[in-house]
Amino acid sequence: MREAITVIGASLAGLRGVETLRSDGFDGRITLVGEESHQPYDRPPLSKQVLAGDWEPDRIHLAAPDRLADLQVDLRLGQRATGLDLEAHTVEVDGVAERFDGLLIATGAQCRALPGTGHLAGVHTLRTLDDCLAIRAALEGVPRRLLVVGAGFIGSEVASVAVDRGVEVTMVEALPVPLVRVLGAEIGTTMADLHRSHGVDLRCGVGVVELVGEDRVRAAMLDDGSVVEADVVVVGIGVVPNTDWLESSGLDLDDGVCCDATCLAAPDVTAAGDVARWDHPRYGRSVRVEHWDNAVEQGIHAARRLLQTDEEATAYAPVPWFWSDQYDRKIQVAGLTHPDDEVRMVTGSPEEGRFTALYGSGGRFNAVFGMNRPRQVMQFKSLIDQEATWEEALAYARELG
Repeated sequence: MREAITVIGASLAGLRGVETLRSDGFDGRITLVGEESHQPYDRPPLSKQVLAGDWEPDRIHLAAPDRLADLQVDLRLGQRATGLDLEAHTVEVDGVAERFDGLLIATGAQCRALPGTGHLAGVHTLRTLDDCLAIRAALEGVPRRLLVVGAGFIGSEVASVAVDRGVEVTMVEALPVPLVRVLGAEIGTTMADLHRSHGVDLRCGVGVVELVGEDRVRAAMLDDGSVVEADVVVVGIGVVPNTDWLESSGLDLDDGVCCDATCLAAPDVTAAGDVARWDHPRYGRSVRVEHWDNAVEQGIHAARRLLQTDEEATAYAPVPWFWSDQYDRKIQVAGLTHPDDEVRMVTGSPEEGRFTALYGSGGRFNAVFGMNRPRQVMQFKSLIDQEATWEEALAYARELG
């Protein structure tokens, strides 16, 4: 019988885990440890409404103080997990060992940084609320020349907000087209065209050699020999799961905390959200998913797993999906693409600014991409959930016309 459960990470996944423990009847002690000093908050608006100045930070809190009080959780903000002893069932918080009966790891991820740039003011990553507010303040200065390194979803959203604020934007992407590894060359080219049509100076197939400046960044040298002047630089080149504190724990770590199909990483230990890698039965491989919806659902599943016996436990097998707001377009992807996928545009066209594209390989329907087609994305997501074949997905697309 569990008496004390510790959740490491005052994140979306961590908070949903706490709420689930209480709603499922756990009446023991719950400790929620968060490295940031802020109350748990929602991250997607950081690169959208909050960065744009349309929302203030108090609008993105995930739970009001009275809700946290109702949960009867020992909330430890501004504290960091520093170690884990599986045999002793203790987790170190700021170096002090504390015993647990169950542990949910939801420590998320941190942004990759450009090497050798830590001494320069004006160079940012975007992961936390403090990051967001720092970039927002920087974009209010003049002159305003923004360099975005990386044309992934976060970099693209930052560029979109900056353009709307009248900022001159250059975007540098090492790949031939944006998001080619996720969306393929055809859709990646469409994304490149979207940026350029809004005045972004997008340069693909080129990387940053060095950021130039004494105390503050003033330019970037690229590997094609060109120089880009910049007052502000936002680096969006991916994230690394926060597992450094677990290096000597004995957990299996491989670009995340490795779990079985039920989200169990070790006896009495689960993981959820950006830090978790698990065996996904639907796709037949180990996956790590960095999406809002996954943080919600996996936080719930991982918490319940701590209250279940091995016989009661079920596999976590969602159809991942996410969205991105860029300029006047809502972009959504459901499912997981595969490098061998055939890509078939089935409704609309890039020229219209509204279209749906399907991804499939080996007779399987794997994923759907939609631009300003939210209803159709959800319809095709249901087909993926039903394990529809590639031909069944194409036949459904023909019915839609």
